[in-house]
Order: sequence, then structure tokens, then C-alpha cells
Amino acid sequence: MTPEDVETFQRCISVGGVAIFPADTVYGLATEPDSREGVDRLYRLKLRTPDKPSAVMFFQMESALAALPELGPRTRRVVECLLPGPVTILVPNPARRFPLACGIEPDRLGIRVPALGGELEPLAAVMWPVLQSSANRAGGADARRVDEIDPELRAGADLILDAGELPGTPSTVVDFSAWEEGGTFEVIREGALPQEAVVACLQ
Repeated sequence: MTPEDVETFQRCISVGGVAIFPADTVYGLATEPDSREGVDRLYRLKLRTPDKPSAVMFFQMESALAALPELGPRTRRVVECLLPGPVTILVPNPARRFPLACGIEPDRLGIRVPALGGELEPLAAVMWPVLQSSANRAGGADARRVDEIDPELRAGADLILDAGELPGTPSTVVDFSAWEEGGTFEVIREGALPQEAVVACLQ
């Protein structure tokens, strides 16, 4: 992957296009988080119902923290401990930011900051967040290579960034929306980050 690829990716996202791109886990679909047209297209490609939430991915840690200034101090420490990495963190969203990513729960937001090393390092230059979901049909298998992505989904995307074979295990999803006040969390989906690593971070 080259800086030119990343510039093309940013241009695609900026006009509400839908891109297939590599993350530190599996291949994903991305679009502009505030583009109703882009989000609707992404969901149609996935055959995903619009009430289901997606995550907002930031490619720089500083961008994630700047975009969510209302994060409480305890939640912020969790975010800084677990990210960047193969985890999706659900946080309180009292300002109802990125509503198109929240499904039917506007007060809760999923955020991702991938660990961008090796072939993926050029993506760290992406300045703006994307709404993202895995590059598969709803309920389908995650793709570690581009050729594993459903052909119709590939044909429907405006751009495909190919970084070769990825680890292939999706992100762990952890709900920290009650952490600030109640000190509780829930692992919604075990994935690339073991639960033990989450617990160790909190200690």
C-alpha cells in the first residue's frame, strides 16, 4: 500500500463513496460517517438492517480523543489503554455524535483505532474517521484476503485497497458505556484481543 493509495481512499470517503480496506484484523467496508447516501449504500451491500450499529474508526489516536471531548476520565483512560489495537470499544455518547453509526442507540457509540504497522502503516496518514463494518454479507464469514470477499460486494464498492493477507480474526467488542459511573463492562464479542488483556488493562 502506498501514500497514493491512501489519498485515493480519503477522496473516496470524502464524497460518500464506499471502500473496501484492510484493518489490523479483517477487511472492512468504509464510508463517510455523516453521509446518509454512503451509509445506506454500505448497509445495502452488506444486507444489514439499518437498526444495527456500526463502529467509527479513527486512524490516529489523537483524532479519536479530540472527536469525543465529553468522555469521562475513567472511560478515557480505558480508551487510551486499549487503543490502538484489535478492539471495538462502546462508549457513552451523550452528545449523540455520529448518529448514523449508532443504529437505534444514539447514546452509545462504538469506536476503533487500529494498530497500523507494516503494510498498513500508510493508513496512519488518514486524518478523518470512517464509518466501518466488516467486508462481508450480514452473518457471513470475515475476510482475511480480498478474494474471500463476496464478489457482489466487491463489485458494488467504489474502491478496493488490497494489503494482502490479514490476521483474519475480527476485533473484540467491549461495552464500556457503564464504566464511568458503575465500574462495569461487558465483552460483547470475543475476538482478536483476549478478555484477559482487557482485564489486565483495567487493573
